[in-house]
Amino acid sequence: MRRRDFIKGIVGSAAAWPLAARAQQPAMPVVGFLSGSSLKSVSNEITAFQDGLKEAGFLDGRNVRIEYRWAEQHYDQLPALANELVAHRVAVIAATGGTASVLAFKAATSTIPIVFVTGGDPVQQGIVASLNQPGGNATGVSWLGNMLQSKQFETLHELVPNAALFAALVNPDNPNFETDVRSPHTAADALGQKLLVVKAKGENDIGVGFATIVQENVGGLVVIGDPFLISQRERLVALAALHALPAIYPLREYAVAGGLMSYGASLSAAYRQVGVYVGRILNSDKPANLPVQQSTKVELVLNLKTAKALGLIVPLSLLNRADEVIE
Repeated sequence: MRRRDFIKGIVGSAAAWPLAARAQQPAMPVVGFLSGSSLKSVSNEITAFQDGLKEAGFLDGRNVRIEYRWAEQHYDQLPALANELVAHRVAVIAATGGTASVLAFKAATSTIPIVFVTGGDPVQQGIVASLNQPGGNATGVSWLGNMLQSKQFETLHELVPNAALFAALVNPDNPNFETDVRSPHTAADALGQKLLVVKAKGENDIGVGFATIVQENVGGLVVIGDPFLISQRERLVALAALHALPAIYPLREYAVAGGLMSYGASLSAAYRQVGVYVGRILNSDKPANLPVQQSTKVELVLNLKTAKALGLIVPLSLLNRADEVIE
């Protein structure tokens, strides 16, 4: 063999090695992330989700790729978005932004692992068989949304004990609607408090709803947890201020936006746990064997600046219980 041909053969073989090595490497896993909400509404929670993934050893763009889909509070779009991600052959699905996202994925696949976050009871909703042994292809986090409504009513009643009528603002398009209506009635009855249920599933409904609240001379408002209502938090807070209406909200983000107070679980903590579970499944854990986590970090946040603007004196007992006071 001539020297030139020998060298050419060696160079050709060396050039082929990286290609062969790349062909043998596993493809980067893809995580499908579906939310009934919007990126703007849950930007902090996305950071928490990525922190959870990182804790499990995964970093977006390095050893995992995340495909995001946002329904922008249009729940009717969720089934199509879920089917799109299933067709994309994702390795794991994170179903967030409300129970509707979870139900859309449960209908779309019975094999791809699903990690959810929901404010309701996933057993009652038919998502898992039990909290300790979920079974099937889904597990996740329940952040106690509906379970905390009685405490929200009690806290608002403590601040405005002489209010003759409370209102509960709910989204009738939320899959938890029946519970979202039943729970406030139970909480109000326990306090001997009259209750008006106001429904809002679109932006126009919010204006109409507040007109009804003002007309009925409501003395306190409880906003029920819902992705659409969360996305409208700045408007809800502004309308409550405009009408001098004491209100309690389900998440800290409302109080930060100027709301009077919030009582609820930490949504960021729940999203972080979703990230951890997604990472564990990527590392070969089975969703059927991962217990549904209940987000136990509950926080009471008071906005004293808003209380002062409303002419309210916050009881010392309430101040002492607060996890955070905004002044």
